[in-house]
Amino acid sequence: MNEHFVQAFWLAGLQGLTEFLPISSSGHLILAPKLLGWRDQGLAFDIAAHFGTLLAVVIYFHADLRKILAAWGGSLRGKPATVHSRLAWSLCFATLMVGLAGVCLEELIKQTLRAPIPVALATLGFGVLLALADWRGAKRRNLAQLNWKDVLVIGGAQTLALIPGASRAGLTISAGLAMGLTREAAARFSFLLAIPVIALAGIWQSRVLFGGQFVGRWQLLFIATLVSAAVALLCIHWLLSILQHHGLLLFALYRVVLGVILLLIFI
Repeated sequence: MNEHFVQAFWLAGLQGLTEFLPISSSGHLILAPKLLGWRDQGLAFDIAAHFGTLLAVVIYFHADLRKILAAWGGSLRGKPATVHSRLAWSLCFATLMVGLAGVCLEELIKQTLRAPIPVALATLGFGVLLALADWRGAKRRNLAQLNWKDVLVIGGAQTLALIPGASRAGLTISAGLAMGLTREAAARFSFLLAIPVIALAGIWQSRVLFGGQFVGRWQLLFIATLVSAAVALLCIHWLLSILQHHGLLLFALYRVVLGVILLLIFI
């Protein structure tokens, strides 16, 4: 099998595995090629792999999405607010926050933070925060009790996920736990928030492809989408199942150990 297809298979699987677990997909995708000596698969591959994870979360939460979209449409027509319409507006506001931050800080992040040492430090530091949030969080409130203070904190935390190695899932779940949400509620809000964030990020990145720099590799892109979607679907189900009985300490410990190892390697 072609070397590019083998690398694409494993990197797409890595994307699907790490996108929704609180361990940072961007950090792993930056580090894996450097550690293994693989060439960069390119922007089109990244977009295809992220589209796969988007497809997975839409499939998994399709019933919730129908209710949220219907309630949001009702609120636009002047109907009384419901739990689902408030959740829809919460997702919109949190997405707007990270969208503005991403547009403003994109070049700064590319130039200064997409390197092994910053990724290692972010992996380590935010792993410690994940452990503290899981340990100290009250874990009493569900999504029906979500308020604008929660949304502001979670949305603000999500902007920090622009730092490679920080983990969007890890930060949003940590922020939700810090605000007193249960583990399952924090994870569900994180997963639902991933839908508009990944979609908008893909559209924003695609502007480069439409500018004429895209070289068609349809088979490789199809593999990336399919593999990342399948793995991500399994990971979403697995994480929600784990959170019902266990905490996030295992993920936090993995991040701390990985961060220390990376610092030892690259320093």
